[in-house]
Amino acid sequence: MSASSDAFARIFLLSHMRAYTSLAGHILGSHPQINGYYEMHLGYEEAAALDRQLEAFRHDEVLKPGSRYLFDKLLHNDYALKPERLGRADIKILVALAEPAHTIRSIVHLFRQKPDPDLYASPVEAANYYVERVRALADFCRMTDWPYTYFDAELFVRAPERLLPRLTAWLELDSPLSECYEVFSHTGKARRGDTSERVRSGRIDRVRSDYAHVVIPEDALRAAEAAYRACREEIISRAADSALVR
Repeated sequence: MSASSDAFARIFLLSHMRAYTSLAGHILGSHPQINGYYEMHLGYEEAAALDRQLEAFRHDEVLKPGSRYLFDKLLHNDYALKPERLGRADIKILVALAEPAHTIRSIVHLFRQKPDPDLYASPVEAANYYVERVRALADFCRMTDWPYTYFDAELFVRAPERLLPRLTAWLELDSPLSECYEVFSHTGKARRGDTSERVRSGRIDRVRSDYAHVVIPEDALRAAEAAYRACREEIISRAADSALVR
């Protein structure tokens, strides 16, 4: 495909914070057919949004010769995806959820490290974000007629040997996705994804971080677990394909 015009198909990863999406973006964005690896903070509700995405990406990065896809991830309800309004048939949608307890603790741990007080440093507010986001993802999957594939986000670190071939096939890539990935110009930068040193390693780290010091109130955790179970079940039931933790 020509890099001089927008002949690119799109890959959209719909998920939530701290669901291994930086790792996912780097693995996908390291493939020779895929451009993009970070969160662009754009909504996609009209065809013009695709022009804005391409322009924003080309401002920061160089499109790969012969590449096919442009990638973005949407992790917040502020940024909506309306594929039926984008005026193009070649869109691949990935949906991923991570289980709530570890995710919420990870969000709190991340935002407590910031120099200024942040809403998500509160376990209750982090849990509220999680509940609202997974419900919005279930709403999207319920209302869209566009096919999507679902995977449990933990597979990226627990069983990439199962997940990556499935994603390779779903995206119709010419060569396999790899557990090793490139480090890019925005890797580790704030508002672009994971800011930890782990993302700079260039390969999947299967050691799970321990956030046991973060205490989530029982009622907030129960609400998050209930939302996760119900939304995950509905999303899986409507998916064209799925890959699940066994």
